[in-house]
Amino acid sequence: MRRLYAFLSRDFRIESSYRFAFLLNFSGILLSAITFFFISELIGEAASPYLSEFNGDYFSFVIIGIAFSGYFGVGLNSFARTLREAQTTGTLEAMIMSPTSVSSIIVGSALWSYVLTTIRVFLYLLIGVVLFTLNLDQANYAAALVTLILAIVAFASIGIIAAAVIMVVKRGEPLTILFGTVANLVGGIYYPVEILPEWLQIISRLIPVTYALRAMRMALLTGASWSVIWPDLLALLLFIIVLVPLSLFAFRYAVERARREGTLAHF
Repeated sequence: MRRLYAFLSRDFRIESSYRFAFLLNFSGILLSAITFFFISELIGEAASPYLSEFNGDYFSFVIIGIAFSGYFGVGLNSFARTLREAQTTGTLEAMIMSPTSVSSIIVGSALWSYVLTTIRVFLYLLIGVVLFTLNLDQANYAAALVTLILAIVAFASIGIIAAAVIMVVKRGEPLTILFGTVANLVGGIYYPVEILPEWLQIISRLIPVTYALRAMRMALLTGASWSVIWPDLLALLLFIIVLVPLSLFAFRYAVERARREGTLAHF
């Protein structure tokens, strides 16, 4: 825990030292919420048939998608980004050679990004409820929390695999960009998956963000019971069973290979 706190403290000091950028990071949340509120006004009732299972409100649908997809972005990019920064600043080799376990380095390197994303999600929901039409009166918060935990683990596993690729080939950005683009297209972040052609819906079923967002929206917007969201939770659990051991194995393999080749600090 002391090591994780050290990671968190380090990253907070770095980020907060750039005060103007730190504040702009949060001001963009309000502007984004306003933008999608007016888009929802433009769409009006046209989207209702596709949103009936989520109470038919496009703004509520999309604001939850934008807010919680941030965890997918963090899981996909934060491990690779912090690994890249550690390589360029010359700290990666020192961390790997220290008594700190690989798992602690993996978790600690992304901890601040998850804290920051959680604050952003809270602000999105707060702005949606106070200023706009987001209604969470029926929300099943316990189900939403379980969905969030499963989603974070599944998303992080993909990011760790991406970091392992960077460790070996030194350039993994195209992989994360491609996967992020596919998730934005077919993951149901901005529009329901049901409006997609059948072949794109098949692709959407192969990524965890689809199940996470559907379960989160059902839990927060309709107060869905456990039995309703259980199929999506089961899908996330299956992703975790496959991806977690695969990601840890891939990262350990990448570290050991880089050690043998003497390329830990190469970028």
